[in-house]
Amino acid sequence: MIKTVQWIGDTNGYAKLVEQTLLPNTFEYIDIKTPQEMYHAIKTLQVRGAPAIGVAAAYGVVVGLNNVNDNDNVDIALSNITETVNYLSASRPTAVNLFWALNRMQKKAQQATCNNALEIKQLLLTEANDICSEDIEMSKAMGRHGAPLIKPNDGVLTHCNAGGLATAGYGTALAVLFTAHNNGTPFFAYVDETRPLLQGARITSWELKEAGIDVTLNCDNMAAHMMKIGKINLVITGADRIAANGDAANKIGTYALAILAQHHQIPFYIAAPSSTFDLSLATGDEIPIEERDRSEITQPDENGRVWAPEGINVFNPAFDVTPSSLITGIITELGMIDHPTTEAVANHFQS
Repeated sequence: MIKTVQWIGDTNGYAKLVEQTLLPNTFEYIDIKTPQEMYHAIKTLQVRGAPAIGVAAAYGVVVGLNNVNDNDNVDIALSNITETVNYLSASRPTAVNLFWALNRMQKKAQQATCNNALEIKQLLLTEANDICSEDIEMSKAMGRHGAPLIKPNDGVLTHCNAGGLATAGYGTALAVLFTAHNNGTPFFAYVDETRPLLQGARITSWELKEAGIDVTLNCDNMAAHMMKIGKINLVITGADRIAANGDAANKIGTYALAILAQHHQIPFYIAAPSSTFDLSLATGDEIPIEERDRSEITQPDENGRVWAPEGINVFNPAFDVTPSSLITGIITELGMIDHPTTEAVANHFQS
């Protein structure tokens, strides 16, 4: 299992992240020693995927405390934590795991009874490590719950990257595929390239290939044809934020896949941990959608090659929202939400 996010050292240590923008050509880690470096890593997609962003942000709070002396009083540490939380909150707007993790870290510090900054540091490093460990366990549980959906010789289509590199180390949607593969179920994985940043081509296909799974890469606009000719039996994606009624935001293009799946009578599932649900939002219409820089579309490679006329208008939303009416089920660490509705989501978490 690849450790997407990890902590090195004691309370004055640093975070270590897989530098995902270099994949698949180069696999390397980067060291994160300041909140500014963590902000940059999240903003530029060096670390990406809602659960992984949440874990990274938690460690970002601990990194911020490196600016506080161990003997400083608790108020100085709390002020630093608030500053770091507010700063990292502005890095990306859609993935709710970011805010969930930051709020959890801040709440832990505010409710604690500590004598000095060192005790705060120790407390929050433990909390960040717990968030990381919990994420891995939730991923494995989603894999167990979702694996029976994959039948022998199924064609399973996924979009963007919801694997180990989108989490602390095992995945959400890909956890289902990894588990089915480990259970001995033969199937064929199909991966949308996922324009404009090609997370499917660069990361998902690499992860599945490394796991020994039969994987085929396709362009995003080939999905309808593949469904029509019978290559696809099942669609599974991840999510970055899920509203109380089950509407789910995920990488741009997911909504189109759900529409295609419904037309071709193919089950469409989402796998996401409970930390991805935002029950304060009634529907997906309230989910903020990040719009990214035009250069991701007009100048997509490091060689500076331009793929569009100079000055052309560009629309580049990073996510879209799939209505719950198009979702066959949502797989969480607790089990399955069949045909999600507000009532079904509420009952899932209450039970």
